[in-house]
Amino acid sequence: MQMQTGFNAVEDQYELCEAGYPNKTAIACMINAEISAVLAVMRRNVRWGIHYISDDDQSEHYLVRSLKTLRRQIFSWKNQWRAINPALYLQPFLDVIRSDETSAPITGVALSSVYKILTLDVIDKHTVNVGDTMHLVVDSVTSCRFEVTDPGSEEVVLMKILQVLLACVKGKASVMLSNQHVCTIVNTCFRIVHQAGTKGELFQRIARYTMHELVRSIFSHLQNIDNTKCGFINGSATLKQVTNGLNDHALARKKLENERLNSARDAQPLSTITASGAAPVVAANAVDENTAIASSGNETDPHESLLMTDGVPCIVEIFHFLCSLLNVTEHMGVNPRSNTMTFDEDVPLFSLTLINSAIELGGPSFCHHPRLLCLVQDELFFNLMQFGLSMSPLVLSMVCSIVLNLYQHLRQELKLQLEAFFSCVILRLAQSKYGASYQQQEVVMEALVDFCRQKTFMVEMYANFDCDISCSDIFEDIVDLLSKSAFPVNNPLSSMHILSLDGLIAVMQGISERIGSESLSSKQSTVNFEEYTPFWMEKCDSFDDPNDWVPFVCQRKYIKRKLMIGADHFNRDIKKGLEFLQGAHLLPNKPDSQSVACFLRYTAGLDKNSIGDFLGDHDEFYIQVLHEFAKTFDFHDMTLDTALRVFLETFRLPGESQKIHRVLEAFSERYYEQSPDILANKDAALVLSYSIILLNTDHHNVQVKKKMTEEDFIRNNRHINGGNDLPREFLSEIYHSICKSEIRTTLEPGFGFPEMTPSRWISLMHEANKTSPYIVSDSRAYLDYDLFVLLSGPTIVAISVAFDNAENKEVYQRCMDGFLVAAKISAHYRLENVLDDLVVCICKFITILDPLSVEDSVLALGDDTKVRIATETVFTIANRYGDYIRTGWRSILDCILIFFKLGLLPPRLASDAADESQVTTEIGHGKSNSYSIVSSNLQYIAPKRSSGLISRFSQLLSLGSEEIQSIPTKEQLVAHQQATQAIQKCHIDSIFTESKFLQAESLLNLERALINVGAQHRKGNRILEDEESLVFCLELLVAITLNNRDRVVLLWKGVYEHISNIIQSTVIPCALVEKAIFGLLRICHRLLPYKENITDELLRSLQLVLKLDALVADAYYEQITREVGCLVKANASHIRSQSGWWTITALLSITSRHLESSEAGFDALLFIMSDGAHLLPANYILCVDAARQFAESRVGQVDRSIIALDLMASSVNSLEKWSNNAKKTVKQQEVEKMLQDIGEMWFRLVQGLGKVSLDQREEVRNHALLCLQKCLKGTVGTHLPRDLWLTCFDQVIFTLLEDLLEIAQSHSQKVYPNIEGTLVIALKLVFEVFLQLLLELSQSASFCKLWEGVLSCMEKCMKMKIKGRRSENLQDLVPELLKYTLLVMKSGDILMQINNGSGENSLWELTWLHMKNIAPSLQSEVFPEQDPEQLQHRQVKAIESLGSDANISAPSNEKEGNEGVEIS
Repeated sequence: MQMQTGFNAVEDQYELCEAGYPNKTAIACMINAEISAVLAVMRRNVRWGIHYISDDDQSEHYLVRSLKTLRRQIFSWKNQWRAINPALYLQPFLDVIRSDETSAPITGVALSSVYKILTLDVIDKHTVNVGDTMHLVVDSVTSCRFEVTDPGSEEVVLMKILQVLLACVKGKASVMLSNQHVCTIVNTCFRIVHQAGTKGELFQRIARYTMHELVRSIFSHLQNIDNTKCGFINGSATLKQVTNGLNDHALARKKLENERLNSARDAQPLSTITASGAAPVVAANAVDENTAIASSGNETDPHESLLMTDGVPCIVEIFHFLCSLLNVTEHMGVNPRSNTMTFDEDVPLFSLTLINSAIELGGPSFCHHPRLLCLVQDELFFNLMQFGLSMSPLVLSMVCSIVLNLYQHLRQELKLQLEAFFSCVILRLAQSKYGASYQQQEVVMEALVDFCRQKTFMVEMYANFDCDISCSDIFEDIVDLLSKSAFPVNNPLSSMHILSLDGLIAVMQGISERIGSESLSSKQSTVNFEEYTPFWMEKCDSFDDPNDWVPFVCQRKYIKRKLMIGADHFNRDIKKGLEFLQGAHLLPNKPDSQSVACFLRYTAGLDKNSIGDFLGDHDEFYIQVLHEFAKTFDFHDMTLDTALRVFLETFRLPGESQKIHRVLEAFSERYYEQSPDILANKDAALVLSYSIILLNTDHHNVQVKKKMTEEDFIRNNRHINGGNDLPREFLSEIYHSICKSEIRTTLEPGFGFPEMTPSRWISLMHEANKTSPYIVSDSRAYLDYDLFVLLSGPTIVAISVAFDNAENKEVYQRCMDGFLVAAKISAHYRLENVLDDLVVCICKFITILDPLSVEDSVLALGDDTKVRIATETVFTIANRYGDYIRTGWRSILDCILIFFKLGLLPPRLASDAADESQVTTEIGHGKSNSYSIVSSNLQYIAPKRSSGLISRFSQLLSLGSEEIQSIPTKEQLVAHQQATQAIQKCHIDSIFTESKFLQAESLLNLERALINVGAQHRKGNRILEDEESLVFCLELLVAITLNNRDRVVLLWKGVYEHISNIIQSTVIPCALVEKAIFGLLRICHRLLPYKENITDELLRSLQLVLKLDALVADAYYEQITREVGCLVKANASHIRSQSGWWTITALLSITSRHLESSEAGFDALLFIMSDGAHLLPANYILCVDAARQFAESRVGQVDRSIIALDLMASSVNSLEKWSNNAKKTVKQQEVEKMLQDIGEMWFRLVQGLGKVSLDQREEVRNHALLCLQKCLKGTVGTHLPRDLWLTCFDQVIFTLLEDLLEIAQSHSQKVYPNIEGTLVIALKLVFEVFLQLLLELSQSASFCKLWEGVLSCMEKCMKMKIKGRRSENLQDLVPELLKYTLLVMKSGDILMQINNGSGENSLWELTWLHMKNIAPSLQSEVFPEQDPEQLQHRQVKAIESLGSDANISAPSNEKEGNEGVEIS
């Protein structure tokens, strides 16, 4: 065998250190010393001492003579040691070893000498004749003979034999060993190992260690062996022939299993190491002729020609030999599942250990060597399945370790074997209901967790098995097992529960680590079948390309789920099940026999009774399905009884004879078609099948007392093979097979995880050749979404229950790590429901503090590590993955409310970003501030009291009634500190201050949670005791609204509705409604500068203040007004709409009637209207109306009413400015519209002043008239329509004068002091305005009506009586004013007598008609027959006199003169 060079030191105390000798002489001296040592021991022996006493050289024994000859020659050799044949200096020592005349001490010293020489650097693959030398050493050592003198010396010799053989394999010259000699070494060492069973404990351990090292050394070279070198000594065999021959050999072993077992009991020992007087080695009884490694010595093994050239043949034989050792229990007739007290686990455990080492070192290369791979796939794995059910924890643990190594190295070649191992061993033993002991369950669970820690294990289980229609759901079964095993049922948390928990967390950590890796779309689209396709036959294009296999397995999983639903329907009603499958397009609309047969054959979860009834039915279609069902089996190379077992394991054989006949007929036809060698026809197969069924029933039915003998069975089957007898050996084999193992025709208990029977294994091996390739996943997240969807629910519940029952911090932290991993995955795949469930699960461990008192809750939080860890975890999740929390916010807020009640929250929790910038250094850091809040709950800290004298006196009086407050213990203080630190670590404030980064959907759910928490504590119009919590939630709601000003539209509807409900349902002042009102004002104040698109909506919300109950409004209106004033001053430039200003002015107007708030309200109005800085066409009328209300209000001083009137009067300047700007507009249509609006605003202004002119207060009344005069005269340059002026006279001036006359007549001077003076001012105002507009208004068609109105008012004034008599002032003033007016009209040719012949002169006649009742003499005075020039001169003087008198009371800045107003 050509092996890689290399020298590794032997690692036990018997190995000498390697030493390179400096020169040839030193090596010669060393060999000489060894010769002396051997001769010295021989001299001590009586037999050899005789030869030394005699001087006759002829009488010397040849062994002594050869040693002396070597001593004489060793110093005379000229060549380098590598050029000297090693046999020359090894042969004398080897002769001593092989001699049966030497005693154990002599042999031991010779073996030590050989070992010492082998460890020198001089013997390597370049040394002369090294190959023959190595063969000579192996042959000599394995043929060692010695005389036993005592047990101790015998053990020493055997240990040195092991030492030399190990040196041969591990030395540099080991590459020259042949396959035969390597096998001889292993065989010899193994026999010594078993021979050591009767020796001391130390020798047993050394022997096993040496065997272990031997196997490790041999299999470590497997990766360096070129598989293409498959030649042999005869050069005729090819690799394929060798593999086929080995397969045929293995198949023959299975067919002749019973004979081999019998012959194995009579097998002869293979020992070649014999000690005189000692019993032969019997350990090899466990190995039969077919599996034993070739014996050492000169005998030639039949397979020697296959084990010579390369290392594969010897490694195959060694591995085959190790696997065969597992059959020792069969040879011994012991059930491997029997009690460990009666089962010797030593041999199989040792064999499993060696196999594990071989796989650890050579496993990756097994797939390159088909013969080794075949042994692993078949013989080894079948034995592992059997020993996997061992009661011995050691054996079971080693089996699991081997399977784990096989998974790592060869899983691509072991798909169905792995499925069988998990189904029949792991999942079966892990559950106590199948009879497994607690130790078995624990070992299996540990192994399963080890598998789960492999990063891609669960992904591959899901892709290869759960997504394979014909395989079981290994992934789901494992998850189900782990989640259920993590539940402590009425028991404390045990190691089994923690193991299960570790497994679940390990799976999730694997998924978590793959987050962010490139992958295909994790969320696979739903597969919809519009028509049936033969999906049973579909194949994936490439199982190496994820772009092909990922969609393929997802489609198969979808089909499998549908099939499972169909199977459930089928089990309840066959016809309905088939109809469902047709509706799901998993069967054709017209079912064909092949598709139905595939459904029955490959669908997991079908009831075997239903399948049997279906297949045995006499309907023609069902019979066709039966035959197609039989065609799905591969019976090649199976005996009839094995094939029948495989066939009947897929369904339960019906009880009716006709159904049995139809089923067996289909089976016989299929079997004969594939195995026609022995049977003459299918009838022979049918008859023999019946006979086997009868034998099975006869032999295994306890009610049958007289059992069928072998002769009876053979006799019953005579002449059935086409009239001839079947071979007796053939029938005998079937008989013994059935007697040994029953064919089960009824369902076995634990059907979900059945045992692996030989027939089932044979079927599995046949299926393994046809199954789809094993999918190997890399580190990218291909199916992690699907995995986590299945995994998340059970895992979260299991972790929650485990955390609830845990009692130490390590388990707490492990559970919380699992929660964090689950949260990370949920957030990555946007599984909001999963994340919500997770949050709810954690929060329930925090909300247990709620029913406790404040002191008890704080202490519980500080003392309970579980609650603190849960708190830190849930808020870590909220801060990291808040984007994906939905309904879970409610539970988080419940926890926050608990901490709020305990006083543990940071003081600025409900602040927004702007508030944070205003925090002064006086508040201090969050840490110290938190401490101060927490410390407020300590019982020994007294509340802050006033230091005043009265307060001190009240304290003195109350001393007797106060309870003595207890001082907290040290433990309580520590608990407080721990609780505070835990809350600090949570960074709860970040949830709200950083809410601007939350996704929209999460933010909305956070808002809903805050609203719903508040709504929960409110019932109708009555607020429960927990008002502080309501206020706190509202503060948080306002904070997140302000922090999300860029998307306030998203939140605004909910915020507004919540505040509206609070305001409108509250009838008494309270903290909640106060927070709602000012929170709303705060939102508007802060957001108006930034959100112009919702300015109107924000301001409209302030109308809620107008809906406050009177009692509530009275309590807060002063502060409300201040806030509104601040809002106006800060945001007046941002308010553009009329609706917005309506809300503002409405709020301000109300304050005019409120004593406390009127000052602030008027201050805000003054800010708006002063100098017209913030007067707009949109708010002009509203502001004027508000100013009028302040002017009319008697709440404030008269001075404020005067200022309000001045504001109204000065607003005319804004109208003039807007009018001038309007004239500059290009579009005529826009100009007209704007001038029309300005006219309407002016009219509302003078109308308002007219109303104030009726005020009871003389100062206000008179100042209002002066302001009205200013507004009417200040319209110079303002483009007002002519009709508007006429309306003003009709609705404002005349109405005002009439109202004043009525007041003067009906009210006393006490109510309206000096009303007569006001009338005088009003009359002058009327005539002044009339004269200013006379020239233009006279051109109007309505001038006569206007003039008539003036005359009518004058007539009423003349007739008015005050206190029963006419007013002298009015009697003098009215005629004078009329006279001046008539003169002006006369001079302007407005009033004149016109004689046009028609007799019509309405203005003239109208004038003198009224003058008769006022001053009849005026006509003669105004129209005497005088010179026109003189008359004109008198008119001018009269007008000047009138003008100077009218302007006496006018403001000094008014414009004088008779300049007309431009009228259109």
